[in-house]
Amino acid sequence: MKLYSVNTGYFKLDGGAMFGVVPKSMWNKINPADENNMCSWALRSLLIEDGNRLILVDTGMGDKQDAKFFGHYYLHGNDTLDGSLKKHGFTRNDITDVFMTHLHFDHCGGSIKREGDQLVPAFPRAIFWSNAAHWDWAVHPNDREKASFLKENILPIKQSGQLKFIPDAGLVAGSNQLRSASFADGFDIRFVDGHTQSMMLPQLQYKRRTIVYMADLLPSAGHMPLPYVMAYDMFPLTTLGEKKSFLQEAADNDYVLFFEHDPVNECCTVQQTEKGVRPNEFFKLSEL
Repeated sequence: MKLYSVNTGYFKLDGGAMFGVVPKSMWNKINPADENNMCSWALRSLLIEDGNRLILVDTGMGDKQDAKFFGHYYLHGNDTLDGSLKKHGFTRNDITDVFMTHLHFDHCGGSIKREGDQLVPAFPRAIFWSNAAHWDWAVHPNDREKASFLKENILPIKQSGQLKFIPDAGLVAGSNQLRSASFADGFDIRFVDGHTQSMMLPQLQYKRRTIVYMADLLPSAGHMPLPYVMAYDMFPLTTLGEKKSFLQEAADNDYVLFFEHDPVNECCTVQQTEKGVRPNEFFKLSEL
């Protein structure tokens, strides 16, 4: 197995929304806001080369939305999905599997592209992986979350015939017990429910280390203190419990955390301190 970091660009979100109840006087030291209270965040995917499979975890925002949409989210930077794949010697046609942690637009928007008037899979040879519980949650969204579930990102995947579901482990959502399933050799899945129903975190065995792709359970290293929970989370107390359980496990077992949205830090290990679990060493995935 080989792992590659794939940067697809940066975007902006309101700093208060990203840090929830934490005062700006505290979070602004972590990720300083611009004059509109917006902070830059990475759109960092993970590419897994495993035998005959080339698995892409999340696909960023894509570029098919209109100017009004990007006027809200300010996609910026020189990195693109195609450019990052090319740096590693691959193209979209090489991708065999697209693993979607969840179906919010900043995680799956790049899965679908426009061809004239058609919306088609951006990876024509790939299987797209979700799970039934999250898919149902996304296609029948609640009023609070529906702005994150865009039908143009989601429905064409099923219409293409390229969608498959991973079985959920089936334990009670919100129990704070991290459910798990297996996707491939050395690739397990952890299900979490605080941010959205049945979000999936890849947990990989790589170079004798355990690497966990954090998605939106821990968007950045700055979200490590337990109260730092996004206002976007559907069930913040569930997130808090999931974070607490996971971070203790990560500290006890020297896990590597891979951040999807941290604009500066790609990976880190964690350690127990008098203030709780905090970052230990920061590094790039390629340095492992």
